Amino acid sequence: PISKATVSVLYWREFSTQKKATKIMQSSIRSARRYATRAAIEGIADSYEKAGLGKANIPAALPKSVETGLFINNEFVKSRKGKTFQTLDPATTKVICEVQEAGLDDVNDAVEAARRAMYGGEWGKTGGYKRSLLMNRLADLMEANLHELAALESLDNGKNLGECTAADLPLAIACIRYYAGWADKAFTGTTTELSGPGTGMGGFHTHFSYTRHEPVGVVGQIIPWNFPLLMAAWKLGPALACGCSVVLKTAEQTPLSALRLAELIREAGFPPGAVNILSGWGDKTTYGEVGPGTAIARHMDLQKVAFTGSTVVGQQIMVDAAQSNLKRVTLELGGKSPNIVFADSNIAAAVAGAHVGLFLNQGQCCCAGSRLFVEDKIYDEFVKQCVEAAKARKVGGAFSPGCVQGPQVSEEQFQKVTNLIESGKKQGAKCVAGGGAVSQGQKGYFVQPTVFADVGTDTDIWNTEIFGPVMSIRKFSSMDEVVDAANDTEYGLAAGVWTNDTNKIQHIVNNVRAGSIWVNGYDVFDAAAPFGGFKMSGMGRELGEYALRNYTEVKQVTQVLSKTW
Repeated sequence: PISKATVSVLYWREFSTQKKATKIMQSSIRSARRYATRAAIEGIADSYEKAGLGKANIPAALPKSVETGLFINNEFVKSRKGKTFQTLDPATTKVICEVQEAGLDDVNDAVEAARRAMYGGEWGKTGGYKRSLLMNRLADLMEANLHELAALESLDNGKNLGECTAADLPLAIACIRYYAGWADKAFTGTTTELSGPGTGMGGFHTHFSYTRHEPVGVVGQIIPWNFPLLMAAWKLGPALACGCSVVLKTAEQTPLSALRLAELIREAGFPPGAVNILSGWGDKTTYGEVGPGTAIARHMDLQKVAFTGSTVVGQQIMVDAAQSNLKRVTLELGGKSPNIVFADSNIAAAVAGAHVGLFLNQGQCCCAGSRLFVEDKIYDEFVKQCVEAAKARKVGGAFSPGCVQGPQVSEEQFQKVTNLIESGKKQGAKCVAGGGAVSQGQKGYFVQPTVFADVGTDTDIWNTEIFGPVMSIRKFSSMDEVVDAANDTEYGLAAGVWTNDTNKIQHIVNNVRAGSIWVNGYDVFDAAAPFGGFKMSGMGRELGEYALRNYTEVKQVTQVLSKTW
């Protein structure tokens, strides 16, 4: 038997030099790290009462305990440093449980597991048909456990349970199924006739030339807290379809649903190392060392990093990727999306669409229609109806009966949103609904559904990505005016236009610089429709066939033909 001390020495010798471990060492390391990592979930109903939220309808599907370990090589393990961090219910500020906190050493573990799986391991030898079966099996398991996943995500994130059950989970499952369909179709190359001077102009008679597509390799993925499972599906779907192995880091605010997903990944039959999921912070750990987000961006053994989050962090990831091994980078970043309403639109539909386009998920959407342009002819009536819709919106916990808007995800986000609301008032915008924190003796991070009218283009609420339930409305009089104003931002993620005039539609579509434009609708998503931004809203595309390009390399092969007989 190998002692724990010996295992430790062998481990550090191996990973400090990033050499391949022997099977005996791997087994010993796993045995030394395995321990009980589940934590109980209890007292949720009482916490609602104590937080002033009243009686909670706790879903029967909410699990009694959750996995809290780091998912590495198909096992849940303790972090190398033995550190944990708290994850909170933002509706009550109550600690749900302690979760293992990944650090640099744990990232190295996960990357090494992914490398072994990819190069010489079972996952690297798994063909497209088998990958498709595994992904469909995962989707089946997610569907079978839909209510549990939705309850867990709503608890950890604070989002409305009905919204999570009806939208987030079905979209995540559909995404995995969509890419399961691509798994045996993603690698289609071409044959090329070489007939130029450099090849003797013999064409197909003298050369056999073709391209082949291959997995990009081991990839790092960093997801945000606003749609944890959906963003995990957006990242994992194309990567697994293309045969890449993955090290995925969750947001520190919302780790729990992804850890349950990890259990389903293992149950579905994915081989060890194909998917590794780490919980932890971004740039720094709680104990002051390099955080797992930065470690992933800088890691020399990752061939790609995909990130969804803020523009500032995205810029740093590009720097880290360039200064390490020039790994591929795709970024889905911030937005300040224009939503344009013309006088000839269906006003009731436009009001409803603008309401969902802003207040969905407590306003915590990168593509939120947070700059609402309304033509002057209908402006007053439109503002009135927006105010009525906002005031009718009931705020409460994820499990509060009849509530449609939950808390902001964290105290930090709560403070940011309320500070921006105050700045809007001071800078001359007219607050016509809401206007601050919910003050009903509640402990959670609740913000009133807020509407500002007559918002100036020089205000912070007009130019800053708020990521909260704050609607900003401004009138316009002409097409040229609204197009110029819509493009007057550093972002270009999404846009909306409401009109029955096809000429106006096409003019907006052709001239507004945004990656997605919705016509007479908003927040229309499908796994087949690519999503991503112009300008500082990112680079590359999620979803659809386009996302597969992020996870493949193209190899050109040319064979000179000669007679062998």
